[in-house]
Amino acid sequence: MLLTEEEIFGERRRPGEIRGRSRRSRTSQQTGSGPLSSTSELRENDLIVHIDYGIGIYRGLKHLIIGGVSNDYLRLEYLDGDKLYVPVDRLNLIQKYVGGDERSHRLDKLGSNSWQRKKKKVKAAVEAMIKDLLDLYAVRQAFKGSPFPPLDQSYVEFEATFEYEETPDQMKAIEEVMKDMNNPRPMDRLICGDVGYGKTEVAIRAAYRAVMSGKQVAILVPTTVLAQQHYQTFQNRFNAFPVVIEMLSRFRGPGEQKDVLRRLTEGRVDIVIGTHRLLQKDVAFRDLGLVIIDEEHRFGVIHKEKLKQMRKLVHVITLTATPIPRTLQMAVSGIRDLSLIQTPPEDRLSIRTFVVRYDDGVIREAIEREIHRGGQVFFVHHRVQTIDAVAAHLKRLVPGASLAVAHGQMGARDLERVMLRFVRQEYNLLVCTSIIESGLDIPAANTILINHAERFGLADLYQLRGRVGRGNHQAYAYLLIPGDLILSTDAMRRIRAIQELSELGSGFRLALQDLEIRGGGHLLGPSQSGHIAAVGFEFYTQMIENAAKELKGEEVVEEITPEIHFHLPSFIPETFVRNPVERLNLYRRLSLCRSNDEVETIREELADRFGRIPLEVFHLLEVIKVKILLTKLSIKKLEESPEQIVLTFDESTKVSPQKIVELVRREKERYRLTPDSRLIVQNWPEGKGDPFGAAKKLLQGLA
Repeated sequence: MLLTEEEIFGERRRPGEIRGRSRRSRTSQQTGSGPLSSTSELRENDLIVHIDYGIGIYRGLKHLIIGGVSNDYLRLEYLDGDKLYVPVDRLNLIQKYVGGDERSHRLDKLGSNSWQRKKKKVKAAVEAMIKDLLDLYAVRQAFKGSPFPPLDQSYVEFEATFEYEETPDQMKAIEEVMKDMNNPRPMDRLICGDVGYGKTEVAIRAAYRAVMSGKQVAILVPTTVLAQQHYQTFQNRFNAFPVVIEMLSRFRGPGEQKDVLRRLTEGRVDIVIGTHRLLQKDVAFRDLGLVIIDEEHRFGVIHKEKLKQMRKLVHVITLTATPIPRTLQMAVSGIRDLSLIQTPPEDRLSIRTFVVRYDDGVIREAIEREIHRGGQVFFVHHRVQTIDAVAAHLKRLVPGASLAVAHGQMGARDLERVMLRFVRQEYNLLVCTSIIESGLDIPAANTILINHAERFGLADLYQLRGRVGRGNHQAYAYLLIPGDLILSTDAMRRIRAIQELSELGSGFRLALQDLEIRGGGHLLGPSQSGHIAAVGFEFYTQMIENAAKELKGEEVVEEITPEIHFHLPSFIPETFVRNPVERLNLYRRLSLCRSNDEVETIREELADRFGRIPLEVFHLLEVIKVKILLTKLSIKKLEESPEQIVLTFDESTKVSPQKIVELVRREKERYRLTPDSRLIVQNWPEGKGDPFGAAKKLLQGLA
C-alpha cells in the first residue's frame, strides 16, 4: 500500500513555488526601505525637523544661483515666515516631523535658542527613562534562571502538525525565540508582524517547549472574545499532546474560575489564557516559565506596571500588529529584542479598500455578493445604543441573510454563544461593535463594512480591516461615511492613510502614521508624549539610542555634517529625473552615504534607470565623496574657489595638530592657519582642472 506524506501527517497548505516566489519579491519591494526613512515620503507643506534649527515647514525643492553657482536647495519656512535654504548634500540633517497634531504645534524661531532649550529638556527626560529601563534590564541580565532543555524529537513532531508552510520571516522569528530560550537570562522579545502573518504560531511553539520542560505558560489578551479565539486555537494545536489548557475570562462562571485557579496553583494546568483577570492578586502559579502578551498597548498603565515586574523573572514574548511607540524605541535602541515578520503567508491577497458615502444600494450589493460566494460579512457599528436599529434595517435590506448581533455589553454566555455560532458559519452577517478588532481569525469572513469610519482611530480601522482576508479569497473593506458629513482634516488623513496602506505588510509603517496623527498619547506614559511632540519621533529615537549608549558606558560620537561650497554646480537636473519626490529621495540616499562604494552603487543605479549621467550629477557624486572624508576627519566646513580652498576644523577633529603645523611650516607661502582653526590653501593650480580630486588628495594627506 502506498501512502503519501499528506495522508500520514495531514494536508499542508502549500501553493506552487513559482507563484509564491513572485509574490514574495513583489512584497519586498512594497515594504520599502524600512520604517524610519521618512524623508522619502516627504511632501510639500509637511512639517520637518532640522536637527540644528528645529521644527519648520518644507516648502519644496528650489533651484537657486548663489555666488554664480546653480544648485538645488530645500526651502524651509520657520516662525514669522523666516526662510532657510538647505543644500541637498546636508539633507541628512532633516527628518519628517512625526509626533503630534501639526495644527497645534508651534514652529521654531530662527535665531532664538528655544530649540536648544527644548533639546536639553528632552535629553534629560530621555536619560531618566532609559536609566529606569536599564535598571530593569540589569536585573534581568543578573538573574540566572535555568535555560530550557534542548529541542528533542517530540518538538520536531509537534512542528510537523502545523498545517501551513512557514514563511521565511516566521521561521526566523521561531529560531530567534528558541535561541533566547537556550539562554539562562529571561527573554523579552517583541514579535511584530502584520495582521494574520502567523505570530500566534511562534507563541505556540515557545509555549510547547516551556510546557514540555515542566513550566507553566500564561497568555494575556486584551479582550474576552480574543481569549476565546486563542483558547480554541491552542486546543486545536495541542489536541494530540498531553497538555492541559484552561481559560480565565468572564465567559467562565465564578465556580469554574475558582476551580481553574486552584488547579493552576497545584500545577495541574499547563497553559492558561485570559484577559487582565490573570494579573489579579488571587492568581498564583506553581512554576510560571513563560508569559505571552498579545497587543500590550491595549492594557492599562497599572497592568503594564505588573507586566514590568513579571519581566524581571520570567521569559516574555509580546505579540503586536501595530507596534507602540515605546516598543519601537526599545527596538531601535537595542534595549529590546525584536523579530519582524514581513513576508505574507502564501496565496494571501491584499484587502481591497473602498471609502464610500453611506448608501443602501452599495451595502446591499456588498453583503449579497459575499453571501452568494459562501462567505460571511462583518458590519461594524460604533454605538451599542443604536446597534439593534441598524441590525433591523440591515435585515429589511438583505432579507436572505442570517443575522446576529454582538457587542461588549451582552452577557458573557450570550456573547460566547453568538461568536461560536458565527465561527461555525450558522450566521453569515454579524452586526457588531469594535469588540471583534483584536486577533479574531474567521477565514470565511471576507467582507467588512465599517459604519461611521471617520469616528475610528487609524489603528482601530487597521485592526478591524484585518479581520477579513485571512483565507486565499479576495477580501473587501468598505469605510462608510455619512452622505452629508464634511470630514475634519484629521479624519480625512486617517481614512486616506488606511486606503493608501492597503498593501500586504504595511502595519509597521502604519504605526508611524498613527503616531503622526494621534500624537504620542498615553502610550508612553504622561511624561514622554510631550517630549516626542517637542522634537519629533525620529530625533527622539536618536536621543534614546545615544542615551542608552552613554549609560552603558559606550562612546557616543556626535557626527559632523560638513558645509561644502565648490565653484561648480552639483545637483540632479529636472531634465534627468523629472519626478521631484524621486529627486528628493535620491538626494536623501546620497546624503546618508558613508563610503565611496555606496556612492558608486547609486551612480550605477542612476545610469541604469535614467541613462547617461549629466555633468552636474557627476559633480554631486564627487561632492558626496568629499563629504564622506570631511565627516571622518570632523572638518565642519570646506569652501573652494578657483584660487583657494579653506578648511574649518571642528574641536573634535581627527586631524593631528602637529601634521597641520608641519604643513604650514614647510610651505608658508601656500598654507596659512588662522586663530579660528581655519586652514587656508592658496595657489593650488591642480584645483582648477579637478577641484574635487584636489580636495580629496589634500584631505587624504591630512588623514
